[in-house]
Amino acid sequence: MNMLAVGFWGAFFGAAGLCLVAALLAFTGSARRVAITGALAALLSAAYALVFLGWIPVSDVALLRRLQALTAIATAAVLALLLFALLGTFREREARRRVRLVVAVLAAVAFAAAWLLPAADALELAVLIDVAVALSAMGVSVTSASRGERAGWLALAALPCVCVGVAVLAWYAFHPENTPWQLHALSAIGGIAYLLCIATAMWIRYAYLIEVSKVMTHGPNFDPVTSMPAYETGRPPGDAFAPAEGRPNGVIVVSISNLKMLEELHGRAAYNHALFVCASRLRRMALPGAELSRLPEDGFLLLLRNPPDPNQMVKYARLVFQRLSRGVALGITRDITALEASRDTWEASVGVGLLIAASGEAFELAIAGARAMSRTAWGYPSRMAWYDEASQQIAELPTAD
Repeated sequence: MNMLAVGFWGAFFGAAGLCLVAALLAFTGSARRVAITGALAALLSAAYALVFLGWIPVSDVALLRRLQALTAIATAAVLALLLFALLGTFREREARRRVRLVVAVLAAVAFAAAWLLPAADALELAVLIDVAVALSAMGVSVTSASRGERAGWLALAALPCVCVGVAVLAWYAFHPENTPWQLHALSAIGGIAYLLCIATAMWIRYAYLIEVSKVMTHGPNFDPVTSMPAYETGRPPGDAFAPAEGRPNGVIVVSISNLKMLEELHGRAAYNHALFVCASRLRRMALPGAELSRLPEDGFLLLLRNPPDPNQMVKYARLVFQRLSRGVALGITRDITALEASRDTWEASVGVGLLIAASGEAFELAIAGARAMSRTAWGYPSRMAWYDEASQQIAELPTAD
């Protein structure tokens, strides 16, 4: 192998080593699940490259190819499960159990086929399985990214790098003498980019756990909850929002009926965690022109100056409802290790009220009206309410046109 190729692969293995060091630091910081995920991703990637490069003490070509096939299948199965966990694809415990069982059965079938087929055919089958898993993972990542999840975007960036690395290493496994150093460089750089994306995702998760731990300790006195200004009835609106300047306002109020019950059942830490997750989801939506505020007790307020047409406001309200109604893997203790391992799930019982206030309408009255609608919406099947201009009264807002 060309010395330049060796140098690029050395850089890749160095990056894998740095990922392992970072995983060790996360482990010492009590984020053990994050650490194990990062360490497995780095170790399996390094083992995959090591075996496919033939840098192991195996001289028999057929045995090496069979070992490469088995390594490829095992790596694909484990990394697929790690990716699903990272993206939060299967939040329900029963769904996770079924997915693990299906992956295990498919991996066992693939192992058996790789063992029974001739070595070269087994390696071809394993590479095809790797590509199929990567393409399937891209589909899952697109779904996650479309919800605004940063992990989904990182996975979308990482998976093409994986495909490049798999293709080059597979070519090298069959044609070692006809692989130029430029292809080795491309594969190694793709591997480094993949590890960088995984490390970034792990860091985001680790930082999130640290932040949640602090939020659950300090509650609304700690960022990010306090970075969302609090609006209270009776206070001047300018304390929380920019001046209205006589413009019409689109008001969306979210009220969560089961926050108080959550606090009574699981304590203040669980309440703070749920509040933090809901606020974070609203922030990540990044609705154009929306100002966010916290309402006392159980609500959030989204204010849009000069709102778009009513149909667009309806779409915003539906999107808010969909995002906040998703289940939360809830922590009921401030300990980071327990937060990682939490299997308790909670779904916000959301009511959404939508009101488009005229330019001359009192600001406080518009917010109070939208909040009353959001609480009325708790009794509607769609859990959304608005002021219907046609009937001149509060009515249920359907979930679809």
